[in-house]
Amino acid sequence: MGVNSYSFRVRYAETDQMGVVYHGNYAQYFEMGRVEWLRALGVTYKSMEDNGVMLPVISLHIDYKKSALYDDLLTVETQLKSKPMVKIEFDYLLRNEAGELLATGNTVLAFMDKNTGRPIRCPEYILDKL
Repeated sequence: MGVNSYSFRVRYAETDQMGVVYHGNYAQYFEMGRVEWLRALGVTYKSMEDNGVMLPVISLHIDYKKSALYDDLLTVETQLKSKPMVKIEFDYLLRNEAGELLATGNTVLAFMDKNTGRPIRCPEYILDKL
């Protein structure tokens, strides 16, 4: 699957007194992009968990380029980096309404059995959709 774009507005609670987005919120923004990428594929986190699959983050990398500000309309572009096996990896671009690049990122997640906590292969129903 290609790139999925998801847009949202920065809320006041996500910023400091200067109206700048707190750096820790970028991880949530990437999660929002990842959730919507999966949803566009026809898979939800809820359906995966209902089928006994968890997807914990095992690696997160963020490069900050420019500050996001209160009330900015942001777009996170999420792209699958490679075919998933036991792990699934995503790259992210975060832009403001003017198209300026604010941050880039990468996450690696592991497919895990909800009951045993052990790693498992990417479910076939996900691979089939790719």
